[in-house]
Amino acid sequence: MFFVALALFVLAVVAIATGVLGLTGRLPFNRVVGVHTESALSSEENFRIANRVAAPTSVAAGALLFAGGLVASQAGVLVGLIVAVVSSVVALFTLGGGAIAADKALASLVPVQSGGCGSSCGSCSLRDTCAPAN
Repeated sequence: MFFVALALFVLAVVAIATGVLGLTGRLPFNRVVGVHTESALSSEENFRIANRVAAPTSVAAGALLFAGGLVASQAGVLVGLIVAVVSSVVALFTLGGGAIAADKALASLVPVQSGGCGSSCGSCSLRDTCAPAN
């Protein structure tokens, strides 16, 4: 069980470090750690915003992994494996929730494109009415 607990501790450190760096805005733009949605990777500013939004869930996932590692290191083989799997799955869903929240936050920052004719008429059938007079 030592190696299972060690793996959980290492993952916990990575998750907590990613969360802290994301929260402080010091997580460098990369494709390895942090939020990797299409909108987050579209610019460095979006990456910074997305990881700042997702940072609390990353820290929480790290805490879950750390707690799972503590239990797995002290429990028997069966209980330790069950705790390791459950804490890993819950941490994964927690990270996913943070990524979804970050993606929604970025979507709210992007201006909505007007449809059809590109004007604010409300209907493409009014395109000629909205066009400037010649």
